[in-house]
Amino acid sequence: MDFTAFRDAFPALKRLHRGETLVFMDGPGGTQVPTPVIKAISNYYERSNANLHGAFITSQESDQVIDEARQKMATFLNAEGPANISIGQNMTTLNYALAHAMGRWFQPGDEIVITQLDHEANRSPWLSLRKKGIIVKEVALQKNGYLDYGDLARKMNHRTRLVAMGYSSNILGTVNNVAVAREQAYRVGAWLLLDAVHYAPHYPIDVQAIDCDFLLCSAYKFYGPHLGFLYAKSGCLDQLPTDCLRTAPQAAPGKIETGTLNHAAIAGVSAAVDFLAAQSEADDYRSQLVRTMQQISQHERALLEQLHAGLSEVKGLSLLGPQMVDNRRSPTLALRMTGHSPQKIAEHLAQHNICAWNGHFYALRASEVMGWNASGGVVRLGLSAYSNVEDVNRVIEVFQLLAKA
Repeated sequence: MDFTAFRDAFPALKRLHRGETLVFMDGPGGTQVPTPVIKAISNYYERSNANLHGAFITSQESDQVIDEARQKMATFLNAEGPANISIGQNMTTLNYALAHAMGRWFQPGDEIVITQLDHEANRSPWLSLRKKGIIVKEVALQKNGYLDYGDLARKMNHRTRLVAMGYSSNILGTVNNVAVAREQAYRVGAWLLLDAVHYAPHYPIDVQAIDCDFLLCSAYKFYGPHLGFLYAKSGCLDQLPTDCLRTAPQAAPGKIETGTLNHAAIAGVSAAVDFLAAQSEADDYRSQLVRTMQQISQHERALLEQLHAGLSEVKGLSLLGPQMVDNRRSPTLALRMTGHSPQKIAEHLAQHNICAWNGHFYALRASEVMGWNASGGVVRLGLSAYSNVEDVNRVIEVFQLLAKA
């Protein structure tokens, strides 16, 4: 995979600010977008802008845009087919829709297991069901940045109906052991739902191999526009009493999609998946995507090792979360620095044209448990496929300057 050519496809990477290019370390909050995605969105508005299911050409083209996106996302996730892929405004909206539906289906006294490590988008929807008498338990987060899987086992019983877990942490980079979660869930007959928003940009996903019941991800984290996607195992979504107009489809995937979808953005998602597939040569589309994602994970891992090693030498800087010996650690670093608040560090980085977030990043419970939230959370550096050695060196140099200040 030619990562130089990959970078060249992103107009934002050529932007100059105060005479210098920007270094994008903000990928966990949303990646930049390549030219083919921008063109696909523009092309839809130029040629095919219409609502669905009409007899005329632009409506038929819009139908095709939706169908193609479902198929390409199904291939991206290795779902059974396009009927397993629902589209929404974002992951949070889709997850709330699922929670509302499950809240009608579950009974008082039924139990849901969530974790202390998760983004609030995979906590708040389930916590809201306590108002219906549903018991919500949370798996403990350990100080090393890993979940306590013994605690998970202890919190499972015959009343457990759902385990909702992140695939990878958006604050610490921890990749959770979803195989253990699947085993524990199916042992008691519960569903497994995975938030793969932070995992999908970095690794191949195979929902059939994972054998999860639901998985959610967001296209704007893997070089596409702001949309969310829900995978539901065949038959699962059809069981749920979703919010749905009587004029809308009453079966998956449409029964959880309320109102008119963002057709232009959906065209951009297809272009984003095509863009990823085109980075590799293989016998079929799915194999191209898997190979690309494997190469991306290797590329990002090498940069992460360089970044981690360089920052480890910076005086007063603490790197948080799982250690580098874990090869399934996503390329995201959380850090704190003695004598400097996360806000001030982020401002210092911004003065040097490095884009990085500070705070809790909606992983609020994790930040609370770790004792960071009261003092501003952490600074987060996130590598993406378009990151390169020069970006990493600039970040290390700027932190060295801060340490000397």
